[in-house]
Amino acid sequence: MRWVRRSLWDVVPRDHRQSDAALRRRQVVTAAVVVIGAVVLGVSLRIEAGNPWFYPATLVLAGVWTVGAFASGPLHLGRISGGEGRPERLVRPVLAPILLGLGLAALFVVGGLVVREIPWLEHQVRSVLAIADRGSLPILLLVTAVNGVAEELFFRGAVYAALPRSPVLWTSVAYVIATLATGNVMLAFAAILLGVVVGLERRASGGVLAPILTHCAWSLSMLLALPLLFG
Repeated sequence: MRWVRRSLWDVVPRDHRQSDAALRRRQVVTAAVVVIGAVVLGVSLRIEAGNPWFYPATLVLAGVWTVGAFASGPLHLGRISGGEGRPERLVRPVLAPILLGLGLAALFVVGGLVVREIPWLEHQVRSVLAIADRGSLPILLLVTAVNGVAEELFFRGAVYAALPRSPVLWTSVAYVIATLATGNVMLAFAAILLGVVVGLERRASGGVLAPILTHCAWSLSMLLALPLLFG
């Protein structure tokens, strides 16, 4: 399982230093986008899943995160070690992050077998699945992927780079707080585990590519798997 260590723990060398002025600018932009995103999120949460404005509102929020991420300053894709026999070679993380996302999804599916035996927690999951029941699956897949990319660009891109200390911890906390706005405990619990994993990937690789691929692999897998488990 050395690929897991390379993906989550071994920090590759890079030079992503920011000047004090650039860091302050990133922090100001990030803080402003958090406020704007909170407002858009609050509006979107008042829209029922069956409402035709649900998808546009969700995409607007993704747009806020994406624009804010790029407006804050430079973002990097990141690299990880090429592995045994070529540790000095740095490569773009592609396969390993996808496998980690699928592994997380498998873990949540196993956990779902327990959750569905607990009525209160089962209700929390079914409230999320109600969105899938009322929507078009292809559109849901697209919206889920777009939001996964946007969230990682902002939280593991802009917010991470704006934090001079303990960025893995604080980006995870920020992501959980944003998820708690939905009022769904199960989504918040999922955000804790996902946030820590993608935060470690960001720390190891120095970029957003690995977190994006893990997030999308996990969220798309859960969108397909949970309706079968709780159907």
